[in-house]
Amino acid sequence: MINAYAAMKAHGKLEPWQYDPGALARDQVEIDVDYCGICHSDISMLNNEWGMSSYPLVAGHEVVGRIAAVGADVTHLKIGQVVGLGWHSDYCKVCSTCGSGDHNLCASAQGTIVAHYGGFADKVRANASAVIPLPEGMDAKTAGPLFCGGITVFNPMVQFDVKPTDKVAVIGIGGLGHLGLQFLRAWGCEVTAFTSSDSKAAEAKELGAHHCINSRSAVDIEQAAGKFDFIISTVNVKLDWNLYLGTLKPKGRLHFVGATLEPLDLNVFSLIMAQRSVSGSPVGSPATIAKMLDFAVQHDIKPVVETFKFSQINEALAHLESGKARYRIVLER
Repeated sequence: MINAYAAMKAHGKLEPWQYDPGALARDQVEIDVDYCGICHSDISMLNNEWGMSSYPLVAGHEVVGRIAAVGADVTHLKIGQVVGLGWHSDYCKVCSTCGSGDHNLCASAQGTIVAHYGGFADKVRANASAVIPLPEGMDAKTAGPLFCGGITVFNPMVQFDVKPTDKVAVIGIGGLGHLGLQFLRAWGCEVTAFTSSDSKAAEAKELGAHHCINSRSAVDIEQAAGKFDFIISTVNVKLDWNLYLGTLKPKGRLHFVGATLEPLDLNVFSLIMAQRSVSGSPVGSPATIAKMLDFAVQHDIKPVVETFKFSQINEALAHLESGKARYRIVLER
C-alpha cells in the first residue's frame, strides 16, 4: 500500500489516504519520496481550476527521492539511486514529437497528477523514461522545484536559442521568475526584472538581475522601448501586454510560461511592423531536464525554498495560496 495525502473534492482539505498500486510494470520504477515541491499547478489541480481533475486526487509533481524498485525491463536506473520526477510520468514514445526528442509535447503524455497519483505520498510510480537521476553535487532538498519551475523557464532558453549577448527580461519575480533570473544571468545575458514589489526588487538583484523596472508604472515600462530581445512572462494575471510588446527590439519575442487564463489583447501592428513574436511553452523533455540539472550544478543555481513536513501539507498549501512564499515550498519527511 502507498500512503498519500489526497483531496476528496475540489477545495477540500488534504487527508491521509491509502491506495494499492498493484504490480510494478516492467518499464516502471517506484520511488521512495524524500522531498516534494508544491507548485501553483498542484493547487489548480486540487481545486479543479482546469476542469480535468478526478478525485481522490494525489498531487505533487516536483518529486525527489530514491529508487525503491525497478521493473524487469529497466536497466539504466538502480535501486538506491537519487532521482527526480516532474510534470510527466510517461510518454507514448512512438509519436513524431517523441521521435524528435520533444517528449514534453507528446499529446498522449501521462501527467504525474492527471489521472495518476503523484508525489504527496511516501512512494510514487512512473515510467523509467520520465525519471531523471540527480547529478553529483546537487542538493536533493532543494532540487524538486527544478523539475517543474526550473525546467519551465530553462526550456524556452534552449528552444528559442537565447544568446549570451541578448538583453532579456523576466516579468514576475516569484516561484518561476526567481529561477529565470538565475538561469538567464548564468547564461550570460543582461537581465532585467519587471516587478511590482519594492522588496522583491532588491531580492531580484541578489538573484541575478542587472536592472529592475516597476511593472506598475506605464511610464517606466515605456522608457524601455525597443530594449529587449526576449521577455519571459511568469505571471498568471492580465497585464497591459501591448506595453511589454513595445519594449521588444525588432524580431524580439514575448514568451509565456505563466498560465494567464484571460485572452491576450494584442496590437497586431506592433507584431507585424517589427516582426515580433508571441509564444508559450510547457516543461521540457527528459533530455532538456538533464541538461538543466547539469547547468544548475555547474553554476550553483538553486531554488530558494521554504520547507514544511509532509504532515503540515495543508498549512504549506495555505502558505502558497497566501502569496507569501519565498519562493518555492518543499515538503520533507
